[in-house]
Amino acid sequence: MPVLTRDEAQTRARLLEVQRYTIALDLTTGEDTFDSSTVIQFTARAAGDTFVELKPATLRTVTLDGESLDPTALEGNRLALTGLTEGPHELRVDAAMRYSRTGEGMHRFTDPTDGETYVYTQLFMEDVQRVFAAFDQPDLKAVFELTVTAPDRWTVLGNGIAERTSTEPNGKGTGGHGQGGNSPGDKAPAGRTPGATGQDRAAHWHLAPTPLISTYLVAVAAGPWHTIRTEHAGLPFGIHCRRSLAPHLDTDADEIFEITRACYDRYHEKFEEPYPFDSYDQAFVPEFNAGAMENPGLVTFRDEFIYRSAVTDNERQTRAMVIAHEMAHMWFGDLVTLTWWDDIWLNESFAEYMGYQTLTEATRFTDTWVDFGIWRKGWGYDADQRPSTHPVAPDPAAVPDTASALLNFDGISYAKGASALRQLVAWLGEKDFLAGINTHFARHKFGNATLADFIDSLAAATDRDVHAWAAQWLRTTGVDTLTPRITDHTTRWTLDTDHDGSRPHRVTVGTYDTAPDDGTGPTRLVPRERFELDIPLTEPLTLPGRRPALVLLNDGDYTYAKIRLDAPSWDTALRALSGIPEPLTRTVLWNAARDMVRDGELAPTAYLDAARTHLPHETDVALTEGVLAFAATQITDRYLTPAQRPTALATLTALCRDLIRRTEDGNHPGLRLTAVRHFIDAATQPDPLQDWLDSGSVPGGPELDPELRWRILTRLAVLGAVDTATIDAELARDPSATGQEGAAHCHAALPDPQAKARAWSRLFDTDDLSNYLFTATAKGFWQPEQTDLVREYVPRFYPQAIALADRRGPAIADAAGRYAFPAYAVDEESLRLGLSHLDSTEMIPSLRRKLVDQLDDLGRALRIRTD
Repeated sequence: MPVLTRDEAQTRARLLEVQRYTIALDLTTGEDTFDSSTVIQFTARAAGDTFVELKPATLRTVTLDGESLDPTALEGNRLALTGLTEGPHELRVDAAMRYSRTGEGMHRFTDPTDGETYVYTQLFMEDVQRVFAAFDQPDLKAVFELTVTAPDRWTVLGNGIAERTSTEPNGKGTGGHGQGGNSPGDKAPAGRTPGATGQDRAAHWHLAPTPLISTYLVAVAAGPWHTIRTEHAGLPFGIHCRRSLAPHLDTDADEIFEITRACYDRYHEKFEEPYPFDSYDQAFVPEFNAGAMENPGLVTFRDEFIYRSAVTDNERQTRAMVIAHEMAHMWFGDLVTLTWWDDIWLNESFAEYMGYQTLTEATRFTDTWVDFGIWRKGWGYDADQRPSTHPVAPDPAAVPDTASALLNFDGISYAKGASALRQLVAWLGEKDFLAGINTHFARHKFGNATLADFIDSLAAATDRDVHAWAAQWLRTTGVDTLTPRITDHTTRWTLDTDHDGSRPHRVTVGTYDTAPDDGTGPTRLVPRERFELDIPLTEPLTLPGRRPALVLLNDGDYTYAKIRLDAPSWDTALRALSGIPEPLTRTVLWNAARDMVRDGELAPTAYLDAARTHLPHETDVALTEGVLAFAATQITDRYLTPAQRPTALATLTALCRDLIRRTEDGNHPGLRLTAVRHFIDAATQPDPLQDWLDSGSVPGGPELDPELRWRILTRLAVLGAVDTATIDAELARDPSATGQEGAAHCHAALPDPQAKARAWSRLFDTDDLSNYLFTATAKGFWQPEQTDLVREYVPRFYPQAIALADRRGPAIADAAGRYAFPAYAVDEESLRLGLSHLDSTEMIPSLRRKLVDQLDDLGRALRIRTD
């Protein structure tokens, strides 16, 4: 099907002004399709031709200003509207639309735990066309008013306050069975009605008209939701999940509401424009492709954020950050929306920055930038060093259509963009930064804006040359590298810098001295002085005293650059990493080590040795999780040779055993859980894991919850220590959606040719796997221990993935490229094979982008192995 080009969007925006959509959805017509009727009221500014988009199962009728149009004239996803006269028009479209199993459009999910069915929309980019007819581009904002017919026991949620208007007999289809979203005694706030019960009846719901929003932000979620409601600042707040997760939502409801209220209040202290919508619902929905989606008034989250099993406090912080991120979007993206997709950073970079910063300011999570540094920043650094890199704010010509725009939702638009904004605040000052933001909101509320508009708003608030800053930071690619050059003159020392790159940087320099040895562990450091520095330097800086033991550029992590250390400082860091008082300082040093490994400047085994030395003394959970993840999934599984891998696994096992032993007092549950997880993943002998599984707990705790049981079973499957009957028995014990995914993962991980053949067939020969079951199966299929067993599938991957992507579209293409790629086949032949397919084969852009990135990572792993 054709994708919308920027030129087409600009032409249509010049021709049309869209006032209103009136949409009726009927969710009672069956399990495969739903009915969608749309009335679009719009004005043509001049006579001309245009088109409307939709992707129906069946297009029944179309009328334009009362005149019937031929439904068979639909070409792909476009219906031509020719001969428009200047003035107002009304388009009516009636169609049957398909439910999705891939998280695109109207996704339908039946919970294996209780048989209940749920549907929800994800209309991002072009997927509104899967639900209703639309002029589908972000700068044709309109009012949206929806009515929804649903099974009587369901509750319907939307962008605006939902009101149940009537009930009637329903003989057209089937829905869920069981209790509705509210208990009979629950009370909904004004305008909301508790879900009712009934077996064969349908209910009609009316969703309050929205303010002006873009097509991709319309949202509906329907099903027998478990709902908890409250009010804050006069606004209805609600949180919702499927019924089988109700006890877990109940457990965390106070925390979720507390975070929501704190962020809402803090944003109102920062922003002069009030929250622009009539309610704030947060629905945790199944099989969601992203972390969350910023639908105005109805944010949808992946329901893994409703924790069935124990999690670390860092994982709770991640959930809180996503809540803060999505709320920031109510202003950055919903109130003021990008004009075209080249400016996606105006949505995502700002929400990313504001999410972390606001969480730090307003909640108990005060070290959020540690998590950002150890997890998110690496995502940005890696993306920025691949052939697919792009500027934070790319040239509009580089984003000519929606297919190319979809590729830019990556570590650059999120992590690098947020890092650039953090550097902007350090350079500009928060007062002027917020003044510019508020000017931007005032100028463009309920409208659209571009990079130029935003920079003009910033410029109005400061005397600094923000246009030059934007050109240097937002229009360029790549990662600068900053290295100190230090000369010790006994009574004074001088600091100069080598700057590989073109961007200016305002950094904090941290200097540290060695503390007296107390004999309790690694060397400890004490801060001497911190000072700000603008790089490039105009001349070397001279400071009094002997040189410090450690000199660290970018202490506090306020800029986006790879950091290197001079030789004495690096020697100190290797001895004293866990003895540095601030976790954010340790984060910068661990990231320097990570970058040095990836750049071939530090042996992977040296990184493992540093982890073995310092992680048993680490107190920050985010740091521990991040370092262990890199040590395991990159160094051990990809950067080391198969001959080196057993020693690396033994190192990780010993490290985790030390952490488990250190946390026996119960004072560090997050560290203990992290260590237990990684001990399981690194195990080479099945007996200790089987003992844990049989006893139902780790000695000294924790008890084995579903996540840990499936984790152990997965590792036992990889090691060949369980069979299909054992996996099926565990699935009978945990028949939930998560259990289904765990079983699929385990079955695919078995080191058996027939198990591999079955898993491969499910991935590529049939199209019945949902997005989550596809991902679980793909993750299980490739294992570092099984490269010889699955070698025959490496050449099969490329043609079959290409065909699969053509059949099933971008979401499955992304999953295939991300999870079904043969990442552990680190050899010249695999790299050559992949590159040959990139050079010679047509494929959809989302798959091509994933393969470009995967093959670049594969080439890097191969270079590290051979250095």
